[in-house]
Amino acid sequence: MTEPSSTPSPTPLPRFAGKVAIITGSSDRGIGGATALRMAEEGASLVLASRHQPERLLKKLTRGNYPHVFLQADITIREDIERIVAAGRERFGKLDILVNNAGIEVASKLVDSSDEEWRQLLDINLSGSIALTKAALPHLSQPGGVIVNVASALGLAGCVGFSVYSASKAGLIGFTQSLAWEVAKQGIRVVAVAPGLVHTPMVQKHTAKLTPEVWAQLEACHPLGVGRSADVAAAITFLASEDARWITGITLPLGFAHQYPLPVMGE
Repeated sequence: MTEPSSTPSPTPLPRFAGKVAIITGSSDRGIGGATALRMAEEGASLVLASRHQPERLLKKLTRGNYPHVFLQADITIREDIERIVAAGRERFGKLDILVNNAGIEVASKLVDSSDEEWRQLLDINLSGSIALTKAALPHLSQPGGVIVNVASALGLAGCVGFSVYSASKAGLIGFTQSLAWEVAKQGIRVVAVAPGLVHTPMVQKHTAKLTPEVWAQLEACHPLGVGRSADVAAAITFLASEDARWITGITLPLGFAHQYPLPVMGE
């Protein structure tokens, strides 16, 4: 019988040790901020970009001595996109992960929405993510690069008042599926998550107006309850990690049973 070794096993490195991640839409209380903290705690160096500076998030990262750089940027502006990509290469010397999380949500029937509103939804939620992905792709690690797109349950199932928002997120899902095939030979993976209802500031402005009846319908679509930003961050970090090295081209639904009809919202 072999005697057990007295030499302790080496402590495994954090999943993102040596990795550099760009995360857009990095807010204090939303999915981007939760993902940034989770990845930083697991060893990643961060390039954070959003239109508004997330003061509390940046203070937490600084207190934790986590390597990061923040850029106030708009992903619909080419110069800003170039600054985001350049910041990662200049500060950390490489890029490994891109999390396309920046997005907006507008609840309005199509006939009541202005051209400016629906075009802005597509520009930020879909076109901006595509533009940043195109700019970052030549600089992602090959092999080992990962792109994670944050879509939505509303990209898989419809809901009154969210027609253009649904279109933007469905487009992101289709983009994920096809781009995954394009870049697979380079060893780059492309995946997405489609969260149901999550307690974030963006969602709470809508849920605060709901009747108890509509809220009960919403809960029925979420058999495990309404989610938290940390729940989505956990899924994003899994898909971005080497634990998911054999996963590409998929969109992972989170927290909802999409065979249930979603309730009427936005009226």
